[in-house]
Amino acid sequence: MATENKLTASQEDYLEAIYHISSAKMASRAKDISIRLNVRASSVTGALRTLGKLGLINYAPYDLITLTDEGRVVAEEIVRRHKALEHFLVNVLGVDQKEADEAACKMEHSVPKEIVDRFVKYAEYVEKCPKGGITWNSGFGYYCKHGCTEENCEHYSSELSEKKITI
Repeated sequence: MATENKLTASQEDYLEAIYHISSAKMASRAKDISIRLNVRASSVTGALRTLGKLGLINYAPYDLITLTDEGRVVAEEIVRRHKALEHFLVNVLGVDQKEADEAACKMEHSVPKEIVDRFVKYAEYVEKCPKGGITWNSGFGYYCKHGCTEENCEHYSSELSEKKITI
């Protein structure tokens, strides 16, 4: 979508906040957005004006804020990227939920859709493929914490044994 490529990370954060608040309350108020994003009301007003001019939200001062159809499509894509990245970080890499959420928030603005889609596919592969064998619990977590050396790696030792046999 053309509008999505023009948005700043901050504008995407506002759309995502409006999406989540509207999902819970049917519409957003500037105060709700200010609280959710931990920003001043004046910052919210400026961002809402810009998003309104872009046709992504329905905005009038002191009124409820809703997403337009185009705004909903853009916001849903932002939320999808965030969830996909967070899921990958937690379920494949074993990152703590809170840390994963914060990292996903930063990454969602810069990681292209095609790469996020690959993260999703890889996470699906790890979870569903019985022969995949690469999970946090299957040794990858240990590797991240302790590394792999000749002394503590089963794979290295077995490879070395196979090489000795073939020599």
